[in-house]
Order: sequence, then C-alpha cells, then structure tokens
Amino acid sequence: MTAPEDDPLLQKIHETRARRELWLRDGDGSVARRLAQIGVLGWIIVMPILVGIFAGRWLDRHFNAGLQFTAPLLMLGAAIGLWSAWKWMHSA
Repeated sequence: MTAPEDDPLLQKIHETRARRELWLRDGDGSVARRLAQIGVLGWIIVMPILVGIFAGRWLDRHFNAGLQFTAPLLMLGAAIGLWSAWKWMHSA
C-alpha cells in the first residue's frame, strides 16, 4: 500500500489546486509579459544554434575542413536549444 503523499493522483490534484489558487490571486499575465516569454523562448533556441555555427566555422577554418565541424555542431546546437526550450516550457 502506498502512502497518500506518494500517490501520483493526489500530487497532481495538489499541483492543480495550487496553480488555480495562484491564478485566482494573481490573475492572467499581461500581454507584455507573454511577449517577453516568447522572446526568451526564441533566444533559448537560437543561441545554442549560433554558438554551434560559430564554433564549427572556427574549427573548420582552423583545420581547413570545409563543413566537417559546422554541420554537426549546428545540429547539436539545435538539439540543445530545442531541449532547453522544452524544459523551460514545462518547468513550474
């Protein structure tokens, strides 16, 4: 038998209640706040991609390697950016 505090359904109910009480107390966020969140989300995705491109181009020039470093680092930056955005969107 699981303890009541370990029950996932009860935990979800408590989280939902806490979110509702917060919304009742604070209300909806402003339009400016929502736009700021969208801007932050964009930078969370774009910055790792740009870092990957710049690092890849530097490595390619340093080793005279064409696009051997740029392409994988671009993909790695995109993966990191999208993962970071996913984590940011799903954080409490």
